[in-house]
Amino acid sequence: MSEFFANLTLASILPAAVLLVLGLLVIKAVLTLVDRSLAKSKLERAATGLIRSLLKVVLFVLLGLMVASKLGIDVTGVVALASVASLALSLSLQDALANVIGGFTLLSNHPFRSGDYVEIAGQAGVVQTIDITYTKLTTPDNKTISIPNSAVVGSQIVNYSTTGTRRVDISVSASYDSSIETVKAALLEAAKHDAVLATPEAPFAAVAGYGESSINYTLRVWTTTAEYWNVYFAVTENIKAEFEKAGVQMSYPHLNVHIDK
Repeated sequence: MSEFFANLTLASILPAAVLLVLGLLVIKAVLTLVDRSLAKSKLERAATGLIRSLLKVVLFVLLGLMVASKLGIDVTGVVALASVASLALSLSLQDALANVIGGFTLLSNHPFRSGDYVEIAGQAGVVQTIDITYTKLTTPDNKTISIPNSAVVGSQIVNYSTTGTRRVDISVSASYDSSIETVKAALLEAAKHDAVLATPEAPFAAVAGYGESSINYTLRVWTTTAEYWNVYFAVTENIKAEFEKAGVQMSYPHLNVHIDK
């Protein structure tokens, strides 16, 4: 080390200093251009922050190696050591790296965005943040669920917010004693709600099957994603009231016993 400092001269220090100053100016200019480009892009904030941070580290490392080379330092050993250290680090942090790669995949492919209502790996909720390692959901009962990005990428993703509308499917059963047309008319009356949409399909009621003790019906209505649960609960309550008005009996499992004399 003392020999290195002894060999330092103004002729070697000055070019290195000039390179350092110019390099810092170039890095600042590059980061400014990158910031402008990222601001115009549609990437999530988490993605833009990570891209800028990684680029900044890479640029400073390259500048450091160039300055060291100008000072007469052999950077070959440093590069080799860094390569070995990177390999060892990557092997020990496989899961974390998988999550980071998963985060990039999500942020570049956009299967969902912050604010979307999604179902991922059996968990459903509103996307709050898409971090580099975890995707965080808030469930309807206000729980926060953090799912590793590697698990998100490897799971089936259902996005209910992509089109802005959702179909509400409600199943109900009625007695065989009630006519099908009467039940369907009552179901359509129950579907009358301010948040129910006429498109892409008007409210629809039909027979879904014949059970041992009752006829099964299905009622389908469309609404906005934001109003889904309000419509679901309101229409479900309306069905009981409309059935009572129409004299429709909501059946339950029972057994008829006939005794021959």
